[in-house]
Amino acid sequence: MHRLAEVFPADAQDVPDEDWIRHGLGCGWVPLSKDGRIKTRDREIEPVRESSAVLFYLDNQQLRTMEMVERLHASQDSIHKAVARGGPAAYAVRADRIERTWP
Repeated sequence: MHRLAEVFPADAQDVPDEDWIRHGLGCGWVPLSKDGRIKTRDREIEPVRESSAVLFYLDNQQLRTMEMVERLHASQDSIHKAVARGGPAAYAVRADRIERTWP
């Protein structure tokens, strides 16, 4: 796992979403966001579309860090299968499953 803070200052708070997504995809990473609206904004989803990549987002922005980790860990097998299927696609990481929500 890679954190944006390892690459961009201030945890990429001043970096447009499309830039950090494009950077991560260029490194072979699978992007994970806390903002599900990212899939509805053309500029931000375009790198995923161009790369036929897969993006995941947590369906609840209010989760505590430990809850985020628990969700990701519980969904690990499903996430790996979704990545292997390829994209372009966006998936919500829900409490009990992942769900394809785009396109």
